[in-house]
Amino acid sequence: MGAGQSWSRPARRHRPMRTGLAFAGFGMALCCVGVAGLGAWNLQTVRQAAGPIRETADGFLSEVTLGDSDQAYERLCADARTRWSAIGFTSWVRTPPMVTDYEITDVSVSTKGGRPRGTVTVKVTRDGGISEERRLPVVREDGDWRVCGDPF
Repeated sequence: MGAGQSWSRPARRHRPMRTGLAFAGFGMALCCVGVAGLGAWNLQTVRQAAGPIRETADGFLSEVTLGDSDQAYERLCADARTRWSAIGFTSWVRTPPMVTDYEITDVSVSTKGGRPRGTVTVKVTRDGGISEERRLPVVREDGDWRVCGDPF
């Protein structure tokens, strides 16, 4: 029988599919970590903004109720102040039926373009006991929270 051929192990095939799947899995895990981090950052921004938004709206409404229109006017954003003069705002605050009481029922915060914005839902009571629900937009401007838009 002659010399037998020695046994040799076949060459191992290269597996490009496994390598591709490994890189795809790593990329997917990295994306998930990034999305989770961005979500946590957004949640933290929203939670930190809810308190100051409520305080701004509360201060504004308190000043409107007390008839202190000069201080309330200072809490308006620049856009609202371009539409309302100080005198016009004061006459609006003092026009019957005037606001006599308010109750903040909800504060919602959202982000738009990475900037938090708030909407305060408030139940306003006017002279004669008439009450209505209003939404007060609050925005961040020059480091402070300001009431924006037409408040009533």
